[in-house]
Amino acid sequence: MAQPEAVPPKAQEAGLDEKVRAPSTSTDEELGWDIKDESAAVRKIDFSVLPLLFLGLLVFQLDRMNIASALTGGFAVDIKVDLDTINLGNQLMFMAIVLFEIPCNMALQRIGPRKWIAGQVLAFGIVASLQIFVKERKGFLASRFVLGFCESGYIPGSIYTLSTWYTRRELARRVALLFFGMFGANAISPILASGILKLDHQRGLRGWQWIFLLEGLFTIVVSGVLIVFLPGSPDTPKPLLSSGVVRFSEPDQHVLQKRLEHDDSERAPGAQGLRISPALVWKTVSHWQRWPHFVSTFAVFSNWAALTTYTPSIMVALGWDPIAANALSAVGGFFALIVVFIFAWISDFTNKRGATVIGAQSCYLIALIIARQVHPHVGQWSRWGLWTLVNSFAVGYHPVHNTWVQLNCRTPGERSISIAMWVMSAISGLMVGTQYYRASDRPFYQNGLRTQILMVTVGIIFASLQIAIYVVHNRRVAQGKIQSKNGVPPQIYIP
Repeated sequence: MAQPEAVPPKAQEAGLDEKVRAPSTSTDEELGWDIKDESAAVRKIDFSVLPLLFLGLLVFQLDRMNIASALTGGFAVDIKVDLDTINLGNQLMFMAIVLFEIPCNMALQRIGPRKWIAGQVLAFGIVASLQIFVKERKGFLASRFVLGFCESGYIPGSIYTLSTWYTRRELARRVALLFFGMFGANAISPILASGILKLDHQRGLRGWQWIFLLEGLFTIVVSGVLIVFLPGSPDTPKPLLSSGVVRFSEPDQHVLQKRLEHDDSERAPGAQGLRISPALVWKTVSHWQRWPHFVSTFAVFSNWAALTTYTPSIMVALGWDPIAANALSAVGGFFALIVVFIFAWISDFTNKRGATVIGAQSCYLIALIIARQVHPHVGQWSRWGLWTLVNSFAVGYHPVHNTWVQLNCRTPGERSISIAMWVMSAISGLMVGTQYYRASDRPFYQNGLRTQILMVTVGIIFASLQIAIYVVHNRRVAQGKIQSKNGVPPQIYIP
């Protein structure tokens, strides 16, 4: 079998070098390990690392979006703020995440995921619980900013940790499953709230206070689970405070390390004790060929802020009581999980990373156009169906776009900073998107939907530009117009 270095330039240009290196095309003798042993080791990752990071992301999202359900329980009225203040609070939360995303990710690299991720979940669980004491505008704004600070770096840190365990061909579906935690929380949060709100006035607490308290305490419990059971990396697979429920033997560790080296000969160990220098940060940030990724993510993901904050309130405006409104809001979130997994499967199966992202974004664009055109002319249940359709396609592009970014990074440090930049662009979009739905635009949000349509269109344009940049670069490499520098061959991108 040909070694990775022998892949023809044209195959590299098309992004086929990744397929050539796929373990499924090799025999045990060629690989140097038993494929059955590899499958068993990967299953151990699937049943330990992945579900634990999934659980952390689930409580991460619960704690930052349960304000949507709190609003239906009278939160804004009780602390005497209007929707503009709610939007400002969310903007401050997102701003804190953007400001501290890269520093927190650098800290994870230095400290390691076993300590950092568990400690971070504990921190934002405590802050989330303390929101029950918010009484007025200043306290609300301060609590949102501190919550954002505590959540900074969790998403890129989790994604980067996954990338240290899985090969490139495995990564898209695992990242999609990880994001099931985030989007699953979006689905179950209204359902949990519809039950918790029934505790209104129990033990002197309002329903919205019970939401913050119970979900925050659950987050604190999850942090304890992570500190006890989360493995570090293939280099240090043992959890910090136990042997783990799923244990990695020395042969497992050997197979996991070797298969990652086979998958990418340039790959270096990561996730534990890695220093990221300011020079590497600047080199990654100034890598202009990757910037259309970030602009596209900013534009399209900005739409999700309005949907996650106001979908339950929109259901109330359509005529349902708060408990029913929260339950009905969950349906689109559950459909979104199916959409996310379908596009992740397509991305891995076809290896057409950019085309899959554009396809998912285009489906979302169509849903928004239909909703804006039809919404004013139909009845209550049809309007619910339209909002459910929009929510179902609102995030299908997101995990596969993240994988597309990762697959075009060479080193662990570059990958870590690029993931952080991608998340920063997404969070920056959410900051802007909090203003899309305004009180003056009720009940049909025609202006808000028009803005969302424009932003998704911009995202599709920049995703298309990203493909063009990669294809042109690969063609120039194949033609010999781009030469090696300091003995390092030019990078081949996956369009």
